[in-house]
Amino acid sequence: MELFSPEFFQALFAIVIMDLVLGGDNAIVIGMAARNLPKQQQKKVILFGTGGAILIRTLATLVAVYLLKIPGLMFAGGLLLVWMAYKLLTDEKHDEQVDSAASFWGAIKTIIIADAVMGLDNVLAVAGAAHGHPILVVFGLLISIPIVVWGSTLVIKAINRFPVIIPIGSAVITHTAVTMLVHEKFVVNIIGESALIEWGLSAVLIAGVLYLGHRTNKKKVLEAAKNAA
Repeated sequence: MELFSPEFFQALFAIVIMDLVLGGDNAIVIGMAARNLPKQQQKKVILFGTGGAILIRTLATLVAVYLLKIPGLMFAGGLLLVWMAYKLLTDEKHDEQVDSAASFWGAIKTIIIADAVMGLDNVLAVAGAAHGHPILVVFGLLISIPIVVWGSTLVIKAINRFPVIIPIGSAVITHTAVTMLVHEKFVVNIIGESALIEWGLSAVLIAGVLYLGHRTNKKKVLEAAKNAA
């Protein structure tokens, strides 16, 4: 993949979309960690905490990019991303479990640790979409993380107002997973490199993930209605 080629911007777009969809919870964590501090300290906490989170996230993703070059790990990562795409559609969030810190440095520590723990899905998704290009990782994170942090309220409101954003994000993650699966070396040796196979498998898996997610959510609604009756 050449720098600033159509494939480069396609991958960059996928990284930004996945970070925005998967990063909503992280934005809430940042707000909740600093909510009890004095107003004049909150902006500094968010700035320093976000800076530390970006640094750790970038380093972790760059490590993941190189780890995915180990034979078999890209395939395993692709399977895990398919599961993540499904869970994105069906998981209920529990951000209220994040406590507000009482001190300036305590809030920063809370933000960095929480982001590192909650950002594992982002790390794998971005590393897979980057196709081994560290520059893509840095570009994607530099674009998306500030949007998530400083526009967190808008991101959450947009997701709540337009629920279709979640399935779109799930589809992007699933396509990234398929890309990882079909570009694993032993898979290439079996089926070769075929855009038709890649996009065909992507369409099938996206449809399957969206269907299973819809069915699971419908089942949850029916069970909730039954319990409430």
